[in-house]
Amino acid sequence: MSNTETVYPGKYLNVLRKGRWEYTERAKSSGVVAIAACYREQLILTEQFRHPVDRIVIDLPAGLVGDSNEDENEAAQSAAERELLEETGFRARHWQNALTIPTSPGLTSELVEIFVAKELEKASAGGGVGEEDIKVHLVPPTNLNRFWKEQRTAGKLIDPKVYVALHLLEYRAE
Repeated sequence: MSNTETVYPGKYLNVLRKGRWEYTERAKSSGVVAIAACYREQLILTEQFRHPVDRIVIDLPAGLVGDSNEDENEAAQSAAERELLEETGFRARHWQNALTIPTSPGLTSELVEIFVAKELEKASAGGGVGEEDIKVHLVPPTNLNRFWKEQRTAGKLIDPKVYVALHLLEYRAE
């Protein structure tokens, strides 16, 4: 393999070149976490506007590891706990680091650690921090197909990690 060259060092993303390949990496975090969780037999999903795709996206509660100046050495599970609480207002008693997946391996070096959170309790309002403006959806498995159709009809995108979460939680759309 050839050496890696930094083409552009950004505040949040770096653009790198390795041989003929150009790709991105996160500049200020050590990883990404996503949380697969249910509350009272309902899948917990989040909804927020995503600027890169210029659309609203339905996804899992998720966020960056070590992206704040307060805790640059944050552990992945700590980030998952923090993000679940910030975005949804839920806390979990039990956590399992289920798997690590690439987000778009032809474009970025980013890997996502997906955690399964169990035994949840509502602790706060959620909704994100700052300008995140996150909406929380609690969807029963029997309503998943209708929910997907309604969201797509409304022009929203469904993040593929949601389907991974369904598998991890052993949900099956009826």
